[in-house]
Order: sequence, then structure tokens, then C-alpha cells
Amino acid sequence: MRSSVTQQAELPVSDPGELAPAGPPPDTAELVRSLTARGEALLHGAAAGEAMECLRVASLLAGPGDERQARLLNRAVRQVVPRWHFAMMNDHERNAAYEEAIIATVRPGDVVLDIGTGSGLLALLAAKAGASTVITCEAEPVIAAAARQIVRANGYADTIKVVDARSTALRVGIDLPTRANVLVTEIFDCALLGEHALPALEHARRELLTPNARLVPGRGRLLGQLVESDRLRSHNNVTVACGFDVSPFNQFRSTEYFSTYLHSHDHRMLTAPFELLNVDFGTDQPAGTSEVTTLPVIDGQCDAVAMWFELDLAPGITLSNGPRHRYTHWRQAVQTFDQRFRCDAGLPVTLRVSHDRERVHVRAPLAEW
Repeated sequence: MRSSVTQQAELPVSDPGELAPAGPPPDTAELVRSLTARGEALLHGAAAGEAMECLRVASLLAGPGDERQARLLNRAVRQVVPRWHFAMMNDHERNAAYEEAIIATVRPGDVVLDIGTGSGLLALLAAKAGASTVITCEAEPVIAAAARQIVRANGYADTIKVVDARSTALRVGIDLPTRANVLVTEIFDCALLGEHALPALEHARRELLTPNARLVPGRGRLLGQLVESDRLRSHNNVTVACGFDVSPFNQFRSTEYFSTYLHSHDHRMLTAPFELLNVDFGTDQPAGTSEVTTLPVIDGQCDAVAMWFELDLAPGITLSNGPRHRYTHWRQAVQTFDQRFRCDAGLPVTLRVSHDRERVHVRAPLAEW
């Protein structure tokens, strides 16, 4: 580094372009190459968090003239921080419902636990509503760091504490000053249970909350409708392509649901909405199986069940990702059946609905069991 500085000092003053080398000094350039290569290898090896660290340093050392490190760093960031965070933060219906519910639930002086920090928005709403202390946790350190920035920028650093951990690792007296008397969370996927909501809430009630803690949300329901749709079925089933039988590829089809906007696919609803699950977040919810009967209102061939939730955030305040909510960031859940089956208007169809505390699965009809 010292010899590089000496060389610059000896260059003719009349040539200012040569006074500022285009890239980093040789030793630094080699370090940039090494860090970039390691970061790229980690990225391809599905270790995006470690890749971010290498590529962040490489990008800083390379300076503004070299965009390769910045592009690779952004690829790593996109793996660590999924793009749905932006759609979620811009989901105005979701935000308004949570804001209304938090204002209705949080009282001055409350200690609030927020599970799943993300941008820190729900923690900020709780602090604004009068909470004396808000503890919010985030398992991804990069997101937690961004949440701290947002909290500071909005003037709530004295009220909100962001903890880099899953909620199941939090301890009263260390991470929380006392047990919280309000819990706020939005760890729900398009079919309600898929983001480990039940284990997280049960642990919180047992270890982190007062016995009479208020929960936002308090309950949730999973609703469904039977659907006829060649387009939806084609997303998870194949028979012939270009005249060839490619059906053996169905061994890789998903037996569980995927998310999509129903309105973007041609479909016919064969039944009215019916309830698949009803969950009280204030009590333990063991895994289980039940039978649900629904009545088709038109004749058709059933390809799938469409599913969506309703959350009771506070008395009179409900949030849903149902088909009528066209701009919900969650979209709807769709599970295609192994075999399509006939539905006749007025003839009941019995479904078997099970969940393992993480995912919901629907089997139909009864004759297939």
C-alpha cells in the first residue's frame, strides 16, 4: 500500500486522471477477487447469509467502479430477504386492520411482545398506541438490523427493543423485562399455519406472557371452496406434451398447497365457502384430523380446493386473504387433488381435513380414504 502511494506522488501533476487509479491497489484487488470468489461459491452452495458477509466486504473494498460485487451481493440479499416483504409492507388493507386492532388492544403502560419483526411496523404501531415497552424478535440478523434502523429513524429506540432470535429462544428477565401482557404477531401463511404460528404462540403463552395476556389476533379460521379448473390443475399435473406421455413426471407433484391469485386463472367454484379449521390462539392446538361435509351448488369436475384465512384481530376487526381481496399480498392457497372427482349439485361431499400444526392437507372424497 505504501509503494502505491509513493507512485502516485511521483506522477506528473499535469495528468490528474492518473492521480486516481481506476481500481483498488494490487493487494486490495487480490483480496476483492478472493472474497468475491468465496462469496459466489457460498451463494451457489445455498449459504446466502455467509455469502452476504463476503460480498459486502468485497463490494466496499472494490469501490464504486466495479459493479460485480454489488450485483452478487444483491443476489444474496434476495435469498436472505424474500421479495414478499415489500408486498406485505405495501398491503394497505393488512396494515390498516392491524393498526386498528393494535389501537383497540394496547393500553398505556403495556408490555408488548411482537413475534416476527420484519420491518418493525407492528412494534412501531404498538409503541405509538401507548405501550411502555415493546420487545420484538427477528431470526434473520440482516432484517433485525434494518428494523433497528427503522425504529431509530422513527424516534422509538427508547421504547422498542429488537432481539436477533426466534421467539422460542427469548427469556424473561434477559430479553424481556417481565412477562408481556399483550402479544402481537403476523406469522401466517396463505393457509394460516405455515409459518410455525402454533408452536410459537404456544411457547409464548407458556413462557413469555401473563396468564390474561391479550392476543392480536385471538382466533383464526381457514375457509375453503371446491374448484373446477384445468389451469389450476395444470400447475401441479401433466399428461401429454407435444404428443408424448410425460405423466411419470407427476411423481414430483406437490401433495400440499401452493399460493396463487385465483382471479388470474379460469375456474368455477363448485361450492359455497365452508370452514376447514377454527383455531383459538389462546389454547393449545394439537395436530389432528376431522371430517368436513360440503354441498356442491353446481355440477362439475373438482380439481382442487382453494383455501384462505380469516383472522379475528380484535372485536369487530377481521383480516382475510380470500378471493374477494384481490390485492392481498398473501394470495390464496390451492391444493390440487390426486384425481379429479365428480360433484353433483345437492349431493354432499365429505372431505378429510388434517394438519400437523404446520400445514393443512385435504383429502377427498371419502371413497379415496
